[in-house]
Amino acid sequence: MTTQILIAGFGGQGVLFSGKFLAYKAMMEDSQVSWLPSYGPEMRGGTANCSVIVSDSPIGSPIVNNPDVLIAMNLPSLDKYENSVVPGGIIIVDSALIARKVARTDVKVFYIPATQMASDEGITTLANMIIAGKLIRECDAISHDNIEAVMGKIVSARHKELLDLNLKAIELGYNYEG
Repeated sequence: MTTQILIAGFGGQGVLFSGKFLAYKAMMEDSQVSWLPSYGPEMRGGTANCSVIVSDSPIGSPIVNNPDVLIAMNLPSLDKYENSVVPGGIIIVDSALIARKVARTDVKVFYIPATQMASDEGITTLANMIIAGKLIRECDAISHDNIEAVMGKIVSARHKELLDLNLKAIELGYNYEG
C-alpha cells in the first residue's frame, strides 16, 4: 500500500513541519517514507508545499503528481491542486481561510477551521498540526499511536516548550467532528 500526501499553503504556516512530522511518524512505524519540501523564494508568505509518500515497499520517486490526500491550507493551494487528487482520495481544507467548497464529488472532503481553532486555543502557529491530527483520524496510512514519542524526536531542544502545544493541536484536529 502506498499513500501520497501533498500539503500546501503559504510559507510560515508550518507546511514543511507538518510534513516532516507525518514522514517521521510513518518511518517510526517501519514504513518506507519520502519527504520532499518545496517552497518559493520568500521565507514567509511565499508558497510552500510538501510531498510525503508512505509505503510498505520501496519508493521509486519522491514526486507527488496525483496525491491520495491533499491538505489545502490556503485558497491558491486548493485552486492549484484540487483536480490532481486521485478519484476516491481525500481533501482536507482549512475552512477558516478558504471560503469556497471543493467542486469535486469523487473525493472525500473534510472542512476544518484549523486557523480559527488554533487562535481560539491560543496556539495561533499550530493550525498545521490541527490539520495533521485530522489527517491521522481520516487516513489509514498514519496511525494515532506513539505521537508523543515522535513529537519528542522532531521538536528541537530549543523549542521544547512547544512539545505539549503540538500534542494538544494534534488531538484537537483528531477529535474534530465538524
